[in-house]
Amino acid sequence: MYLQLLKSCNRLHPRAWDFIQLVRLDRPIGIYLLLWPTLWALWIAAEGVPSLKNLSIFVLGVIFMRCAGCAINDFADRGIDGDVSRTKDRPIVSGRVSAKEALITFFVLIAVSFGLVLLTNSQTVYWALLAVVLAALYPFTKRYTYYPQVALGAAYSCSIILAFSAQKGSVPHEVWLIYIANLLWTIAYDTYYAMSDREDDLKIGVKSTAVLFGDADRFIILSLQISALFCLLLAGSNFNLGLYFQLGLLAALGCFIWEFVHTRQRDAQSSLQAFLHNHWAGFCILLGIIAHYAIAA
Repeated sequence: MYLQLLKSCNRLHPRAWDFIQLVRLDRPIGIYLLLWPTLWALWIAAEGVPSLKNLSIFVLGVIFMRCAGCAINDFADRGIDGDVSRTKDRPIVSGRVSAKEALITFFVLIAVSFGLVLLTNSQTVYWALLAVVLAALYPFTKRYTYYPQVALGAAYSCSIILAFSAQKGSVPHEVWLIYIANLLWTIAYDTYYAMSDREDDLKIGVKSTAVLFGDADRFIILSLQISALFCLLLAGSNFNLGLYFQLGLLAALGCFIWEFVHTRQRDAQSSLQAFLHNHWAGFCILLGIIAHYAIAA
């Protein structure tokens, strides 16, 4: 139903589907993975009652920023996507969207996102500038370092800082525990994603944590996920989050164990499925936070 609705946009403009694919609106998993931690932070900062204004700003901001990230990623990878089986049909590589059009799309989406941030406060604007720089740099890191997943995690986790800054007007020290937790979790799930491309990446010289971790990949991923949950548990203690939050963390742990078992063959398809499955862990944590404030608090 969702995809049919998006494809119907071609009735409005014959190239609409090309740009929808460029910004990956047809694959909303990235929106979920960015949205859930943003809402964790917003709910905790607002003690369970985020303002409608901030909720709208951050939901729309997540969508626009994720779309912008996909556009700049495809621009940066236009010289290598054609050599990777999973990405060889992307709009820029296939010639349906030009590199210039992708750059324009990126800047337009960044401008719209920044306009949303201007509706908050000056401190949040400063943090947003850092987030934009990190988001723009991330796609280029895979050429120079084995840690592009760290760069992605640093960029994605900025939304947590922004949410607290917008809702409370300050960023308490305890928030950095949530930031670190999300950073670790992002490295973990994006390593699963990179594992699905590892054979092609090795041929063309693209770097990633999946390449760096080698045969220890699944154990390192699970260790990162458990470390993320531990950081969240510490953060929950600081913010007085109780049983329902802890049950959300337990459900997330169950998701992570399923992924570990599911990827025991370490093939591309199971790795991709494990990556996709991660958003359920983030959603479980969000439900735990919402339940704490709605029921227990």
